[in-house]
Amino acid sequence: MIARERVVIDTSALVSRLLLPASIPAQAVDRALVGCQLLVSDATLMELATVLGRPKFNAYVSIEERQQFLRLFGRVAERVPIVCIVRACRDPNDDKFLELAISGEARLIITSDADLLVLDPFQGIGIISPADYLSR
Repeated sequence: MIARERVVIDTSALVSRLLLPASIPAQAVDRALVGCQLLVSDATLMELATVLGRPKFNAYVSIEERQQFLRLFGRVAERVPIVCIVRACRDPNDDKFLELAISGEARLIITSDADLLVLDPFQGIGIISPADYLSR
């Protein structure tokens, strides 16, 4: 059996998947879901839950749909315990994605966040945009 590529997807791409299913980030999430093992940590899942709970999304997607999306993502992604602390990103709130990638032995982080993209590669882990992921 061939091991699936282990991938971290940042919060903005996941939110785009729910709100804008035809967008480039959404297409990247869909492709990763088919061919990769997605990784999540308690911290990244909590950030996703917090963002999806924002009232500004009420006009686009019901809270029930957002909760269902969160439950489904929690089921398909592998939960990874964080075993190392990273302080490398110019936005400290993004260090949790680096920690997840290292702890989960990911090969790739998919993100639109410039604060993460500037670090590519980070300790041998590729950090690429959703568009670059789709063009691989």
